[in-house]
Amino acid sequence: MGPGDLRDVLESLRDHAHPDLLVGLGKSDDAAVYRVSDEVAVVSTVDFFAPIVDDPYLFGAIAAANAMSDVYAMGGEVLFALNLAGFPREMPKTIVSDVFRGGRDKVAEAGGVIAGGHTVVDAEPKYGLCVTGRVHPDRILVKGGLRPGDRVFLTKPLGTGVITTAAKNGVARAEWLEAAVASMLRLNRVAAAVARESGAKGATDITGFGFLGHAGEMVKASNAGLAIDTVRLPVLPGTRELAEAGQFSGGMLRRYGVRDRADDRAVGARVPRLVAHRVGDLGRAPLLGRRRPRRVSPRRLQAARRRVLGDRRGAARAGDPHLRVAHAPPLSEQSIRRPVEIGATDLSSR
Repeated sequence: MGPGDLRDVLESLRDHAHPDLLVGLGKSDDAAVYRVSDEVAVVSTVDFFAPIVDDPYLFGAIAAANAMSDVYAMGGEVLFALNLAGFPREMPKTIVSDVFRGGRDKVAEAGGVIAGGHTVVDAEPKYGLCVTGRVHPDRILVKGGLRPGDRVFLTKPLGTGVITTAAKNGVARAEWLEAAVASMLRLNRVAAAVARESGAKGATDITGFGFLGHAGEMVKASNAGLAIDTVRLPVLPGTRELAEAGQFSGGMLRRYGVRDRADDRAVGARVPRLVAHRVGDLGRAPLLGRRRPRRVSPRRLQAARRRVLGDRRGAARAGDPHLRVAHAPPLSEQSIRRPVEIGATDLSSR
């Protein structure tokens, strides 16, 4: 379901409030956050999807990483998870077991544990997790935390949606799919830790709504504009070639046709298709808005710098809640009072 349709469906539920529900339907964020004490808040999220790779173990691990990434996008740590799955009755038990094993191992890598779950019979296999995590109530990352003057980072390159779609169509090179799978398997555990240490206030997980969809949500929630130069966006090998060849799923074209509904976005004529129809990314790439970058520990900052993918810059101004996308150098700093910089740093390794 696209972001606009989802917003309409949930509209009547947004008035449900509770003093300890710090993040809920009213804020449309990556996960719910409920305060249990002055020091601890519970982060809760659920996510599942159909296979995007043929290997059942890798599918389980990717789906688990995907579900846990919402906890990291809120600045939290993973505690435990429940399996959520549907499989055809005739599916071999060994395949089902491999899916669950992949999920279990990925949750263990995150420092958590599988505590149970629920499985139903379904014509199409589906797997994911209901994840519980924790975060300090004063250190929650939210979509509305972006501020003019922040620096914004991508923790992974984009493009997994286009590559996995091309793989289903039999046109993705083996090395391209291998790189995409490796990206999807990497956790954003370190990225969340760096965000907490740096005093970050805003983040989001780039998944089903694509890069522009999720960036647009941050812009709207924060009331702060963001300018992006697509030349400097990091993408996985093969992404540009496959996008220009039209390797988009039907869902991508329905949800990300931003040229046709750009009331809050300005997309330049030269912007390539991989951004204009934005790649649906299952690669877990939160945007991190950092208010006080000097608070990062020197050791952690040095480690992050060693994994920098490149220098990506953008710009924004207060009171201009628009997403401006261009295929050219960013806006001149002379015309921007308090710029937002967009960068790309691989902070996903453990």
